[in-house]
Amino acid sequence: MNATAQPHDIVADLGRRIAAGQLVPFLGPDVLTLTAEPWPVPTGARELSQRLSKRVAVPGRIRNNMWHTAQYIETFRHRMTLDKLMLEIFKPVPEPSLLHRWLAGRTQLPLIIDTWYDGTMAQALGDIRSDWALMQGTSKARRTGDAPWYRAYAPDGTELAYDEAAKASTILYKPHGAAQPAGDVLASDADYVEVLTDIDIQTPIPDTVKLRRADMGFVFIGCRFYDQILRTFARCLTKHSKGPRYAIVPMDELSPNEKKFMENENITPISMPLAQAAEVLAATAPVL
Repeated sequence: MNATAQPHDIVADLGRRIAAGQLVPFLGPDVLTLTAEPWPVPTGARELSQRLSKRVAVPGRIRNNMWHTAQYIETFRHRMTLDKLMLEIFKPVPEPSLLHRWLAGRTQLPLIIDTWYDGTMAQALGDIRSDWALMQGTSKARRTGDAPWYRAYAPDGTELAYDEAAKASTILYKPHGAAQPAGDVLASDADYVEVLTDIDIQTPIPDTVKLRRADMGFVFIGCRFYDQILRTFARCLTKHSKGPRYAIVPMDELSPNEKKFMENENITPISMPLAQAAEVLAATAPVL
């Protein structure tokens, strides 16, 4: 890609490459802000932490840290309380935005990674297609005995065997779990202790995700990297992929740690408002 190209032209090229199945869209919670307010679910980890702390009193020092807040609730009010709160908070399914609907119509796209708990991307896919499957991370902390790292579901929400799900044309992979269909999410420190122990060696990631990403690059859309957990997941989920990697981000809002992370991971930042980028992407191929 021409280093002197304008952001609009770069994003348009990324859209064509996503549509051709060459780049994996890696979605963060900010994509939910592409529809009109009020948004029915939290649009980021800090907002989710504040929602949880309004339901259960937690120490003030952790109220802006989702993972610590979730762990406090799990420790002092039981895991079932945390699961119930998460399910209630994410029960509403936000209306799919232009970006969600555009991605859903890309039949040549083998993999979409969605890192938030909402059911919006699944809703967009389910509205127009049946040749996709959901694979999601599962909480080992909420179970006893040997538990799987991930589960798979059909578009109608019925659980699928892994081999059957791996045949789908498009995999929607939600590594942090999902509120729908089973309400199984990773949220607390205990959840992430389990996963972070093994994610660097890729064990928690489904084999079909590894295979599908191998010859692809990535585009981070609506993502931020202000916490070590977010950075670790982004690094490990893109590991062993062909590349290149891009991120549509508000450069003037990024912290030094976020900028350093993108530099270390060879992620090319594209400074463009998310809503504008979504329109440019969607203009490259029909919205079905």
